[in-house]
Amino acid sequence: MSERNRWSYFKNICRRSSRHRLASLLLAAVFMMTGTMTSSAGPAGSSQTPVQSGELRGVWISYLDWNKWPKDYNGFTQAVDLAMDTCAANGMNAVFVQVRPDGDAMYPSKYFPWSKFASGQQGKDPGYDPLAYVVQSAHARGLKVHAWVNPFRITGYLNRYSDLCSTNPAVVWANDGDPANDRWVLLHQGEYYYNPAIPQVRQMVIDGVREIVEGYDVDGIHFDDYFYPGVNDGDAALWFDKPEYLVSGSSMSIADWRRDNVNQLVKGIYSTIKSIKPGVVFGISPEGYLKNLRSNTRLFVDIDTWMTQPGYIDYIMPQIYWGFEAKTGGQPAPYAYSNCLRDWIELKKKGNVTLYAGLALYKTGTDTKDGNEVPEWLRYNDIMRRQVLEGRQSGQVSGYCFYDFSSLTRAGAAAEVANVTALFK
Repeated sequence: MSERNRWSYFKNICRRSSRHRLASLLLAAVFMMTGTMTSSAGPAGSSQTPVQSGELRGVWISYLDWNKWPKDYNGFTQAVDLAMDTCAANGMNAVFVQVRPDGDAMYPSKYFPWSKFASGQQGKDPGYDPLAYVVQSAHARGLKVHAWVNPFRITGYLNRYSDLCSTNPAVVWANDGDPANDRWVLLHQGEYYYNPAIPQVRQMVIDGVREIVEGYDVDGIHFDDYFYPGVNDGDAALWFDKPEYLVSGSSMSIADWRRDNVNQLVKGIYSTIKSIKPGVVFGISPEGYLKNLRSNTRLFVDIDTWMTQPGYIDYIMPQIYWGFEAKTGGQPAPYAYSNCLRDWIELKKKGNVTLYAGLALYKTGTDTKDGNEVPEWLRYNDIMRRQVLEGRQSGQVSGYCFYDFSSLTRAGAAAEVANVTALFK
């Protein structure tokens, strides 16, 4: 799920009809009064399950969190220190910090403009290096830092085309009078993207990662699930980079050609990182349901190649953002947590990629729909704990990452946070 959808979900809670909201809460109250709501129902395993050495316990800190932090140096550093204290106090040992949300940067970059989330206005220098301080603050508390990058997105939630500065490559290419780069940026369903089919675009993204690895003591580079948007090759308004495919002369299907475009970027990122600092890891956090991930109309993630062939990624962190009891059409959903985890473990066994599980802390204590009359997220306060225990019991999951940071202190998630973090202390 995109950050925009996750953020919009919280706003939608308040907008839902009072009838639906009241019904859910009343039913949840009945469950609690009758003892059905519990923190130990259907445990996935004993809390005494052996813990893998070096188990990752991370949290995603997105541009939405950056946007809340003050922009002046003193206010920013105090907010960052408090955030890192919160992570450490809850047993985390890593932070996945978004440093390039929309073709912009939370650090001085040679390729991308300053992010509005760092300074309040795209292209404006905040007068200090935010990423440098994040790394310093995190490392001082024993937290590893993974720099989180969105490779192709230019606009998105809270960042419109009108927000882009004059030095943004997308704006420069649109106004330089050079027709050769007119399709290096594509407008698709109201949003702007760098075109993954263009070698110069892929190299710019690679160079942007290079400057992070060379300039900062980061422990990893992290991508999430933003590659291709959804496309329709039968509709000229929605076929995105099909014109590039038609002139490429490729013998591959268009879906495989798009996967290859993403693969070239991923391989380039991996080899660049390893050529500079071999100890810095590179991983990707795609959506969690493998059937959807293998789609021929969106994302174009070659997950089977990444997981089985060397030279692509060090780890995979699927966003398994469903509970144990998720349903569809009244029946257990194939994407429920245990099903998803089992499928990822089977795929992981085919190669040497480390498997981490991304978990939906942001859904806990909310009435997000999951196919049940009363959402599982309202009926239990130990879902995160049981998901970690099931991962540990498998012996195949090397760690966990929670979306999102703000939920570590959200009142509605307090019981879940207490239950799961007890495993980390």
